[in-house]
Amino acid sequence: MDTDDVAARIEAAIPDAAAEVTHARSPEDEDHLAATVVSPAFEGESLVDRHQRVHDALEAHMTTDIHALEIETYTPAERDDAA
Repeated sequence: MDTDDVAARIEAAIPDAAAEVTHARSPEDEDHLAATVVSPAFEGESLVDRHQRVHDALEAHMTTDIHALEIETYTPAERDDAA
């Protein structure tokens, strides 16, 4: 699955999200992806709830097109603190 398509699906499903999606291993390994998602919607949510939002955004693609997805989620403040 194309990384831009994955990012667009995440951004469409999570309010005010900015998603960066890359190939976790190499461009040839198209079904192992890594996503970094920043959204104020994550405020007050547990890590599990945040990751579930990302999985929900990708629906059936998580069982057909994507074999593995490494996920990092941040609120905008958390992202600023990490920088």
